[in-house]
Amino acid sequence: MPILVCDTRVEQQLLAERAASGADRYDEVWEGIYMMAPMPNDEHQQIVSRLDAILQLTLDWSGLAHVRPGVNVSDRKEDWTSNYRVPDIAVFLRDGSAQNCDSFWYGGPDFAVEILSPGEVIENKIEFYAKVGVRELLIINRQPWVIELRRLESGMITAVSHSKIDGEVSHCQTIPFRFSLRTGSHRPAIRVEHESGQSWDV
Repeated sequence: MPILVCDTRVEQQLLAERAASGADRYDEVWEGIYMMAPMPNDEHQQIVSRLDAILQLTLDWSGLAHVRPGVNVSDRKEDWTSNYRVPDIAVFLRDGSAQNCDSFWYGGPDFAVEILSPGEVIENKIEFYAKVGVRELLIINRQPWVIELRRLESGMITAVSHSKIDGEVSHCQTIPFRFSLRTGSHRPAIRVEHESGQSWDV
């Protein structure tokens, strides 16, 4: 349920409480509107942690890219806090155009991952991601389980593949990986395959 807070005192108190508790980690600002997101559930965090570990090992540690498990991404250098988003995982290639400004990145990652939480509408972020130049976006939907790969083409981020359980494989162009869904024991497993032949089930 959306809540509009017009009392400055209440606003500052709420923001201070969230900052003190760490609950603001996934908050975003959309053109001056503060968006408060709840902490993701355990499954969400486990997927982020494991995907990040794979990408850190293969891309970051090898010097091919900067991999971040959640980072501020803005479309402006000045007053960046008035408009930014926080993808679950961001991969900035070494020769990419985005700039590391310490507290945030100016410009989008070459590859980003968004894991949808209940009620989250990814379309609300797509226009921003296209604007900042995200080249590929992997969307993991868990209700129902579907992996969607989108790609920046002619200034728009468009879908290039949908992977249902034991179905199509999503082939990335920006990073040397393929993603798909496989039948798992407790939930579908996200199959991550590196071009070297190494693979992991997340």
